Amino acid sequence: MSRHDLPKVSRRIFLKTSMTTVAGLAAIPAARSFAAHPLAMGEKTAAAGGTTISLVKTSDRKQGVATAMKLLEIPAVKGKRVLIKPNFNTADPTPGSTHNDTLAAIVGELKKRGAGAITVGERSGPPATAKVMEEKGIFELAKSLGFGIVNFEDLADADWVAFNPPGNHWEGGFFLPRPVVESDFIVSTCCLKTHAYGGVFTMSLKLAVGLTPKRLMRQLHRSPDQRKMIAEINQGYKPGLIVLDGVQAFVDGGPSQGKKVDAGVFIAGTDRVAVDAVGLAVLKDLGSNEAIMGKKIFEQEQISRAVELGLGVSGPEKIRIVTPDKASGDYADKLYAILARG
Repeated sequence: MSRHDLPKVSRRIFLKTSMTTVAGLAAIPAARSFAAHPLAMGEKTAAAGGTTISLVKTSDRKQGVATAMKLLEIPAVKGKRVLIKPNFNTADPTPGSTHNDTLAAIVGELKKRGAGAITVGERSGPPATAKVMEEKGIFELAKSLGFGIVNFEDLADADWVAFNPPGNHWEGGFFLPRPVVESDFIVSTCCLKTHAYGGVFTMSLKLAVGLTPKRLMRQLHRSPDQRKMIAEINQGYKPGLIVLDGVQAFVDGGPSQGKKVDAGVFIAGTDRVAVDAVGLAVLKDLGSNEAIMGKKIFEQEQISRAVELGLGVSGPEKIRIVTPDKASGDYADKLYAILARG
């Protein structure tokens, strides 16, 4: 079966996925914070159409996940089928891949909130997904914590849903796994790092690349529109929660190996653009490569294309950061200044 023969997503399925998330987001009460620092003009909340991001200064992954999620008061997951999309591109140590402690903490927090079936879904590459999961001990972790695993490489052709939105840069469109499209609630957990092979950075937006068939990677990596194409994949789904583990970061190189530094931060939210923008501010604070330091945050192609597509906030003034303590609040102040400068 050719990619053009694959079934296209029905309007019913797409709307079901989108509206479930939107309905949940509408129910979020105002976030509590120790320091909800204004970006400009003395505002105490984000500008209209804005979003709230939680930030926790810590190197304790269990604490970081729990606190970041508590600050956000995430949409109810009770009884819902939850799919977690990690960063298992390879089995390289964090930030080359999602740390098992972070994954375990997210599963634990979801179970505390009464989540139904929890599944971890991934397509690694270049290595085989099963090999990456085995090397990371994910099969054993799944048994001990009680979550399922779906290897997107093993899906039948009928389980890939085709998307070809107007104006996209993918030849013939792109595809997402049906378990993702039909999931009740999606959690994206990404790392904090640069990308040496054309992406510039890899956080929540680029996590979507692992939701596409491996056979499309040659097209992506050879295209001058790679960063726009990365953003465009995100039109096919919407996470209910994003958790970024920034305990360590790659400030150069990546995605598997690079110049590693301690960042000691967790970032979480529901807006992919905002999470990545705050993550880029952290990389700028740490001192990164020219591709990061030499361009304003909202001028990065992944970000600007995502904004064009309506996938997230349009500027830094629409980001409100909530924090649990003084150390986190002080760091948020620093990041606000970087966001304002771009």
